[in-house]
Amino acid sequence: MEEVLQGIGIVALVVLALVGLAVGWLASLISGGRRRALYMGVGALAAMATPFVLAALGVTVLAAGGLLLVVVVALIGAGLALALLRAIAK
Repeated sequence: MEEVLQGIGIVALVVLALVGLAVGWLASLISGGRRRALYMGVGALAAMATPFVLAALGVTVLAAGGLLLVVVVALIGAGLALALLRAIAK
C-alpha cells in the first residue's frame, strides 16, 4: 500500500479530491441541486479511495499508468459511489 501512495503522490491526491468534488457537484446539479455538500463530500472521498481500493485488490497497473489513468479510475469510482448513494437515498 505504501508503494501506491508513493506512486500517486500528494499532488495527485489533491487532484483526485478536486475531481471528486467536481463529480459531486455535477451529481448534485443532476439531482436538482439538493444535498450538494453531501454529494461533493462523497465524490471526493470516493475519488481518493478508489485507487487505494484497487491497489488492495491487486490491480497494480495504476502505478505504472500515470496520473491520467488514476484520474480516469477516480472518475469512475466517484460516479459509481454517487450512483449508489442516489439509489440508497431514494
